Amino acid sequence: MTRRIRKLSDAEHARIARAIGEAEKETSGEIYCVLARSSDAYLYPACLMVALAILVLGPFVGLALRYWWISIDPVIFAVAQLAAFCAAAGLVTAFEGLRVALVPKALKYRRAHANARNQFLAHNIHVTQGRTGVLIFVSLAERYVEIVADSEIDARVEQTVWNEGVALMLEHARRGTLADGFVETVAYAGEVLSMHFPAGRRNSNEIMDRLTEI
Repeated sequence: MTRRIRKLSDAEHARIARAIGEAEKETSGEIYCVLARSSDAYLYPACLMVALAILVLGPFVGLALRYWWISIDPVIFAVAQLAAFCAAAGLVTAFEGLRVALVPKALKYRRAHANARNQFLAHNIHVTQGRTGVLIFVSLAERYVEIVADSEIDARVEQTVWNEGVALMLEHARRGTLADGFVETVAYAGEVLSMHFPAGRRNSNEIMDRLTEI
């Protein structure tokens, strides 16, 4: 996910919905897709990183000024630090990409993971009759993909199996072919589910076949 990706078109949404419908024909499981532009605003952590950087660099700047025999009033130096922070905070407020770049990867992944879990609950994927719902979640700003499966699926399918689907989606996201990625990952999830939860006589569609963009 190295470049900004446009909003998916209505035709691409329809294509993904058809792929979900086709995949669910062979399984009693339910598949849902969510595409998030970002999982957090990251304003506070980005400003915190800027403040820490200014505090750490301050003594080194002071030593450099002393080395060059430049005398500066401590109050003026403190005001300069404050001004530098305000300018940097203004930049991170104005540019989302800069905010995301300043935040540690571990924090971004935690926020994206939490968002995936929230989306799983928000779209009622956890209330299917057989507890066989699956969420394919992509968060672009964090370059994060997760496949969240309900409890009955987790009891039978190892995480390593879903990791292959995640890798498939990530590769398409890097190339900017998100629609193709969702279609192929949905098909992969459908194959996995059909092996463990084949379709029965009454294969009702409990969750709408769709991709939600947030």
